[in-house]
Amino acid sequence: MSERETPVTQDELHAYVDGELAPDRVTAVEAWLAAHPEDAALVRGWQAQAEAIRARYGPLASQPVPARLELDRLARGTRSWRAIAAAAIFGAFVAGGVAGWMAHGASAAAPSRFDVFTQQALEAHKIYVVEVRHPVEVAGDERTHLVQWLSKRLDHQLRVPDLDASGLKLVGGRLLPGPFGPAAFCMYEGASGERFTIYYARTDAPPTALRYREGERFAGFYWVEQGLAYVVSGPGDRDRLRAIAQAAYDQIDKK
Repeated sequence: MSERETPVTQDELHAYVDGELAPDRVTAVEAWLAAHPEDAALVRGWQAQAEAIRARYGPLASQPVPARLELDRLARGTRSWRAIAAAAIFGAFVAGGVAGWMAHGASAAAPSRFDVFTQQALEAHKIYVVEVRHPVEVAGDERTHLVQWLSKRLDHQLRVPDLDASGLKLVGGRLLPGPFGPAAFCMYEGASGERFTIYYARTDAPPTALRYREGERFAGFYWVEQGLAYVVSGPGDRDRLRAIAQAAYDQIDKK
């Protein structure tokens, strides 16, 4: 069996995302991802989560370890081995770039569901809106099948809004990995070629009103209703995006 055909393990996928994969396996893993869309989507989801963590904790990781937690100081003192172990763990987290919160008395929270959902939605938007031949798995002219399929996979009756009045036609949709199970992803396109997407994922977060998240080139409006999180993503024109998100919100949450 050739290297290209060798099955790739989940540990290797994690190592690939973390940048710790052995150099002689990178080509094989990338070939595997090109031939296995579900694993590729899973990797993109992990990368989005990692990016959300870096965005939140990156600046803290460069801060010095507090003097009270320096290993040498603890070792010279009379503190127990547990204190030394705690300091060692702290240093490891700082080296990994995700534990600056300890230096602030545990004041910083983990990335919120808002951060995770919007980051993944914006990442998916960025990846698929540039696709010409394969932007979706099920085309928009199969709306009934699309809604039934995605609803079944999310175990929740989805509503895919009609945005014709906003100048947008449904391109179609696809299934993606979400933070807490499968996620649904629908794409719309305007007459000028601009694209907007709606990301649906299960959550136990409480209901929220529309909230805004700005990315590098794209932005999104997020809300939660009846156990689903929704993110409407598109170009960074906030007023235009809000109008699209409001139109989708009004239809999705119509009783």
